[in-house]
Amino acid sequence: MERSMRTIGNLIAAGVFVFALLQMVRPSIPVTPATAERQTPTDVKNVLEKDCYSCHSDQRRLAWFDQIVPAYWLVRHDILIAREHLNFSTLGSKPLAAQKATLYEAVNMIQLGAMPLPRFTKLHPEAKVTPEELATLKAYLAPWTATPSQAATAPANGEAMTHAAPVSLAAVQPEPDAFPFDPAFGGWKPISFTDRGDNYTFRFVLGNDIAAKAAQSGNISPWPDGTRFAKIAWQQELGADGLVHPGKFVQVELMLKDAQRYRDTDGWGWGRWRGLDLKPYGTDAHFVSECTGCHMPVRGDDAVYTQPITTAKLAGNEIVNNNAANLPASMPYQPLGWSAITMYVDPRNRSMATLYGNDEAIRAVRARTDADASTSAGGSGSAAYPAGAVLALVTWAQRDDPHWFGARIPDRPLSVEFVQVAAAGQTSNYRRFAGTGLIEDNGAAGAAAQRTSFMLGLAPASLP
Repeated sequence: MERSMRTIGNLIAAGVFVFALLQMVRPSIPVTPATAERQTPTDVKNVLEKDCYSCHSDQRRLAWFDQIVPAYWLVRHDILIAREHLNFSTLGSKPLAAQKATLYEAVNMIQLGAMPLPRFTKLHPEAKVTPEELATLKAYLAPWTATPSQAATAPANGEAMTHAAPVSLAAVQPEPDAFPFDPAFGGWKPISFTDRGDNYTFRFVLGNDIAAKAAQSGNISPWPDGTRFAKIAWQQELGADGLVHPGKFVQVELMLKDAQRYRDTDGWGWGRWRGLDLKPYGTDAHFVSECTGCHMPVRGDDAVYTQPITTAKLAGNEIVNNNAANLPASMPYQPLGWSAITMYVDPRNRSMATLYGNDEAIRAVRARTDADASTSAGGSGSAAYPAGAVLALVTWAQRDDPHWFGARIPDRPLSVEFVQVAAAGQTSNYRRFAGTGLIEDNGAAGAAAQRTSFMLGLAPASLP
């Protein structure tokens, strides 16, 4: 018994000695004065300092228990990683558009519960962001307070847009980590559409056949291997008609699902190509950490922000967008399965519309796009649609995107208009469905000529 007690005492003494010795292994956490803080109103800065600066600044703000090894090592690691992603002490040195984009991402991390890290707030409850503090940040950012003609429509990351000539899609270079460009992206089916008031862009979210079938069947938790997404962005332009249309092409982002091959990056391969010359975004293979970091809050949805427009019913909150897919089966066509030609937003009544086309219409659009590419015209004119082409203009009310503050997505359908193009010398057939239940509007004949001309005259959104 005495020997056993002595052994226990020796082990305790050794443990205390080792613990004390470990306190000497204390790599530094660099502390430097702020060199370029973003200038914000006092109430906004107070929120950022209280909730964010502990990790996302060059200041050192450790509680007494954070100083104890091995907790110190974990805290130091988290701080250094946090500073790499966002450092409020140097944020002001970036272009204004990049500063704004960073703050929007931070707000989205907060509202989706990803930041501050839950394990951090368990020990530092004072760092929790209250609903009032989040409202303060959102009011400061205030998306859609300017029109696209008034706002600087710079790319989301603040880089200057390139004005190089279009490049052959087959010649586009892969990302530095060898993730390849897919020249077929323009022919994929629409999954959803987004109006981004944080950077004044429009987004088409397209999916290949595997993605489109998965969305329509509800097989998206997780998405099946082979799923490919393309998120295409254009700058917004305010037209003389008071509508906001797609303008210059900005970029295309691609995702490829392969759970094994990309197991280290949430099961997805990631890439982004910018400008008409489709220059790869990454400067080295580590760029992908920016993608996975941004998508971290939606890992529970297989790292996908988009809520597909589908009639499939899934358990869970805000996984799919059933409202926007609510078109009666009695309509002459079901356009949501067609390809998209362009979109626009009417800011006067907060609605958004997408122009779809059947196969004949899309072939005409692509023929025009190919002709424009050969002359560097950029796809600025409307397409000439042949007899048999059918256009469908689906108009939705907008709602705030629950996954991204500063974005709006389609909600309930307000109207669906069809134009069936007739042969030369004949009148194209126009039909309109609107109101509760999208009942056919038999009184629309008086506006048929004007609406037909409007739909036929909408310029396709330009692609490289």
